[in-house]
Amino acid sequence: MGAKIGFTSVLHTWRQNVGLHPHIHCIIPGGDMDSLGRWKPSKKKFFLPVKVLSEVFQGKYLDRLKKSFDTLKLAKKEQLQEIIDICYEKQWVVYKKKPLKSARHVIKYLGRYTHRIAISNARIVKYEDNRVTFKFKDYKDNNKLKDMTLDGTEFFRRYMFHVLLKGFMKIRHYGFLGNSKKEDRMAAIRTATNTPDPGSLTIIPEEIISGLIKRDVTICIVCRQKRHHQLE
Repeated sequence: MGAKIGFTSVLHTWRQNVGLHPHIHCIIPGGDMDSLGRWKPSKKKFFLPVKVLSEVFQGKYLDRLKKSFDTLKLAKKEQLQEIIDICYEKQWVVYKKKPLKSARHVIKYLGRYTHRIAISNARIVKYEDNRVTFKFKDYKDNNKLKDMTLDGTEFFRRYMFHVLLKGFMKIRHYGFLGNSKKEDRMAAIRTATNTPDPGSLTIIPEEIISGLIKRDVTICIVCRQKRHHQLE
């Protein structure tokens, strides 16, 4: 595109069965500012075909990982090379979706992953004789809702997969969406694209969040009144 893009990535680690399934969800704006302060929109066929994107992402990612051997302290160089060789043999999967319609759709999409955990209390059916039974969607069987029962130790083991290790971040922002001087860059982009300031948009976060979690978040769960309640 001839300019530095920006994007937001969200780490998502779980499956419906609480198993480990690490992957990232990214939102990439379709354009960027050039060196003269003009907005450069992307072409309609933005970026790469999804099949090519999978191979390119794999190659770029592992190439940069190899170049970082000297600074990485995750494992010995020989061990890391063995991991990389295995990764080259795997078929990497990239899935891309059409652009989201509005800021409301962006919040709704990211809200599924930013502040949720591997399993909610609502999905847990019972805990009995050191065994946990919970609901899950079986994607291999037309998304049918089924029960799964695991030994308590196995359930806890799976759950702990999703507690991030030190140094890991769940949400990261890059490029012009990065945290450094972000407000100044976004103000310049709004000016270049004649986009109104978010403060003037009719987006009510409480309504969007309430729709996501199926509960009116403006009503306190402790006192059941439509006001903030401070726990002591």
